[in-house]
Amino acid sequence: MKITDSVLRSFRVARTYREHSEKVNCVDFSPNGESAVSSSDDDSIILYDLREEGRPSGTLYSKKYGVDLIRFTHSDSETVVFSSNKVDDTIRYLSLTDNKFIRYFPGHTASVISLSLSPVDDTFISSSLDKTIRIWDLRSPNCQGVTNPLGTPVCSFDPDGLIFAAGVDSELIKLYDLRAFDKGPFASFETLFNRVCDWTGLKFSNNGKQILISTNGGMIRVLNAFTGAVLHTFYGYNNSRGIPLEACFTPDSQFVMIGSEDGRVHVWSTDSGMKVAVLDGKHPRPINCLQFNSRYMTFASACINMTFWLPCVDDL
Repeated sequence: MKITDSVLRSFRVARTYREHSEKVNCVDFSPNGESAVSSSDDDSIILYDLREEGRPSGTLYSKKYGVDLIRFTHSDSETVVFSSNKVDDTIRYLSLTDNKFIRYFPGHTASVISLSLSPVDDTFISSSLDKTIRIWDLRSPNCQGVTNPLGTPVCSFDPDGLIFAAGVDSELIKLYDLRAFDKGPFASFETLFNRVCDWTGLKFSNNGKQILISTNGGMIRVLNAFTGAVLHTFYGYNNSRGIPLEACFTPDSQFVMIGSEDGRVHVWSTDSGMKVAVLDGKHPRPINCLQFNSRYMTFASACINMTFWLPCVDDL
């Protein structure tokens, strides 16, 4: 099934799970698309089996360290990397099958605000309020490199794992070659919003041609990944409280989605720039997490609840 305007408009809530007792901090799908994971302020990590209607298949706890950002590793549905929101700012590599830490990655001296795993190997990058981006290898606890982008950065790998982008101090995009990051960015471009807001996330589209900037200010922006030219700025969704709402591309790079304060999901075309759908997920709180599955026609949205969506064939 191809993702089109009408398919997106047909999406309905398939399952809602109320396993967490506090706000969900992060959601991720496994590389094979068959599992999902969520992390929460209640210090729990919940696994979901998408082969069984997304049913929760296990709960792990990180009571001592807390759990904030969480990502599956690039080729494995049984290990994750996560950042902490208690005790310290060490990143942890966890086996989901036996609930044991495989490795620790100490180095950041303030909260980790971005975590991006290479799509091709064991490299990952993290950025922090300590104003650094660190490069890591899952096989070694030692930091492989540090870059100081001269401001607070949010960062992400491109789909080929060769380049990473840093959004610095909510005004500048810097592009780095992973193999020569110590030489500094090979390109940078400024993009200013017409209202005061913080950049809270940065993502590449799967075709590598666009960069999506999420903010806490009721607007998101799509840029040309090569020139920095502004392609679209999307408004018209509720975020009066300055919440860092997560936005995402659909896997075909043709649409951008974001949740909102009122529990709805808004969808725009990256081609026309037009809004094509507003989907009501009946979320009781703001949707701060949103991810589309890269392998299957489903996406997840989360507030305190975790919701999986499917297209309704009868509506097409």
